Amino acid sequence: MPASFRDIKSDVMARIVGGDWPPGALLPTEADLADEFGAARATVNRALRELAEEGVLDRKRKSGTRVRQAPLRHAKLDVTVTRQEVEARGAVYKYALVDSRITTPPDGLRARLSLSPEGKVRRVIAVHYADGIPFQYEDRWINLATLPAAADADFSGSGPNEWLISTIPYTDMELSFSAIAADDAVAEHLDCPAGTALFQMERTTWYDGAAVTFVRMTFQPGYRKSASS
Repeated sequence: MPASFRDIKSDVMARIVGGDWPPGALLPTEADLADEFGAARATVNRALRELAEEGVLDRKRKSGTRVRQAPLRHAKLDVTVTRQEVEARGAVYKYALVDSRITTPPDGLRARLSLSPEGKVRRVIAVHYADGIPFQYEDRWINLATLPAAADADFSGSGPNEWLISTIPYTDMELSFSAIAADDAVAEHLDCPAGTALFQMERTTWYDGAAVTFVRMTFQPGYRKSASS
């Protein structure tokens, strides 16, 4: 029987604790571990990703996976579908598509997603509501080189994040958080005065080294994001 991700995770942890892989040690590649365990690379990835989330491993794209010099405790943030987040608050969810088009991304985004000069993206702008009140303004860019099916996906009735979750997994994610002053476009869609202080989250996801999507989510005034460790 092929090894499960739990088997691989347990074995990797045993080698770390046993001193086979001391702090700072570089682990074999996912491909090599997949061959060793007779498992799919995705199974190995899940095992290593969970150990990284638990603070045992340090994973960096193009640099490999190392045992941390000292284990870390991480704050855990649930990456949820906005519909689920709104409904978990006891509110009625509504979605509205503002704009959707295939376009050439600006240079900054092209660099972030490592796109070729002729690379195209599907840009989707939408507003999510809670009890009829604007909850989140979403500005999303989907890399069509990685996910060409996104060119024809229908986002008129539900948000692109729901479609992405059901279509492709992610192996790496980068999150950033900031406080911004609402510009005219955001203020109009979130029904607040321009210049209002708002919470904004940016998220980029990759699958096996290829960028999938970049999204900028701006939330209603007073929004709070919780984390646990």
